[in-house]
Amino acid sequence: MEPRTIDELLRAGERALHSFEFFPPKTLEGDAMLWQSLRELDDLEPDFVSVTYGASGSRRDMTVTITARLAQLMKERLARDPQAHVMQVMGHLTCVSQPVDELAEVVDKYAEAGINHILAIRGDMPGGPLEPWVRHPQGLDNATELVRLVRRRNPAAVIGVAAFPDLHPDRRDAALDAHILVEKQEAGASFAITQLFFEPDRYFELVERVRALGSDLPIIPGIQPVTNVSQIERFADLSGAPLPDRVVARLHAVADDPDEVRRVGVDIGVELCERLLAGGAPGLHYFTLNRSRATREIFSRLKQTIPGA
Repeated sequence: MEPRTIDELLRAGERALHSFEFFPPKTLEGDAMLWQSLRELDDLEPDFVSVTYGASGSRRDMTVTITARLAQLMKERLARDPQAHVMQVMGHLTCVSQPVDELAEVVDKYAEAGINHILAIRGDMPGGPLEPWVRHPQGLDNATELVRLVRRRNPAAVIGVAAFPDLHPDRRDAALDAHILVEKQEAGASFAITQLFFEPDRYFELVERVRALGSDLPIIPGIQPVTNVSQIERFADLSGAPLPDRVVARLHAVADDPDEVRRVGVDIGVELCERLLAGGAPGLHYFTLNRSRATREIFSRLKQTIPGA
């Protein structure tokens, strides 16, 4: 049986969704790690997986290649066993450093590969999210314009967009973030996935602001498992989402012991996810960094403590 689309699953609201995000690897070793993690996380029967859009041309081509290969594997699985679990596969697309005709070509390539789920985001400049945004001379200026392009190019597309519980680093304006998210929905987006965050109240405040504008857009929290103190601090700095003091204190207390950092990081992840699900979050989207262990540990513990998680 053909799997339901992400928006169909969200509208049904039968349970919280779970999904995993990967990135295109740079090396053969990284490629092997990616597919090993995919196999291990596939055992958890995710509702969908996504592959981020590379920062350069070759990495972008790899994004399309990996996403298409995943979609083909799911098609083959379904052909072998119509009752098998088949996850949706979502490709990413960003506006960065690309003219409109190249963006349209990627949308077409996704469609040709049978991929009708696209996460459409503006993206960050090569220097990171704190580098001022510069529009390509023949490109698009923001994610709303990109959503419109995807919708025009592929009317069947199910489009996701980004959301910012800790405020977009360019604007630092909570009300504006909510308005822009609603504009993305009006342009054709069906759901949103947040950037990483560690304070659940920021997520619920974002949802409340969007609902106050009359929008029912489902907003899926993005979850970053913590396995390395310096890495997560760097991610937080780049995203403009500072780590809460209580999280910093817990991690620094065990910073010299990698096993303890993993244990505490998993505890932090479980506690965050439990709060989010208890508050009505429609799902959890894990940023795996192409590894599976911490994600599997968090997922397993949630299954034990929250029925239907």
